[in-house]
Formats: sequence, structure tokens, C-alpha cells
Amino acid sequence: MAARTKARKLALDILFAAELREEEPTAVLAARGRPNQDELAEYPHAVRLIEGVQENRERIDDLLATYATGWTLERMPVVDRNILRMGTFELLWVDDVPDGVAVSEAVGLATELSTDESPRFVNGLLSRLQQLKPSLTL
Repeated sequence: MAARTKARKLALDILFAAELREEEPTAVLAARGRPNQDELAEYPHAVRLIEGVQENRERIDDLLATYATGWTLERMPVVDRNILRMGTFELLWVDDVPDGVAVSEAVGLATELSTDESPRFVNGLLSRLQQLKPSLTL
């Protein structure tokens, strides 16, 4: 498994835990970092995703709520919501990850970790954001 794929899984784990605990993702990251510093050092992309999602969460959630036809953020499964947040961050703020890779990796996480309908939903929403990317103001 590629290092960035592992980093995305690690980031998703921390974002998911933070939401369930109602804590800031960077606080969960810091707590996890104490016994697992080597793991975090091995996957700097995970730290970038966690910090980026936290820093841009308001705008990311606004975009997801706007373009998720028929779905509110609250209605989405927690894992899907966080996969979409990471995918949106990679699409719009991470220049060294090709858009297609960001979408594909998010769909892969949804396939592995969520419901049968989730990969299609994640793909559709992120593909829509990818199409609109030139016109979105960040």
C-alpha cells in the first residue's frame, strides 16, 4: 500500500475520532502522537490532511452542504463526511495531488470503510467539486 494511502487512512481515523469525541482533530492528533510519534513522522501527509481539514473545515462543510444534492451534512454517515472533507481539502488546497487521485483515493476509502452506496455518493460529490473547482472561491 502506498504511503499516501496509509496516510489518508490514518488521517481519517483521527478525523473520525475527533468528531465522535467532539474534539479538535489536532488535539486528537497530538494525543495520538505521544505514543505513536514514529507513525506520524512516517506519514507527514496525514498531518497535512488533518491540519488542513481543521483549518478549512467551515468552507469545506459549506461546499459539501451546498453541492450534496438531497443530503445534509448531519444526515451523512460520519465516515463519509470525513472522507469527503479530506477529499475536498486535497482537491482544492493540495496542489501536489492530482485531482483524479484525490477522488479515487476517497472512493477507495469509502469502498473499504463505509456502506455499499457510499463510494458512488463520494465519487459523485467530489467529481462535482472537481468540475466546479475553477469557479470556487476559497
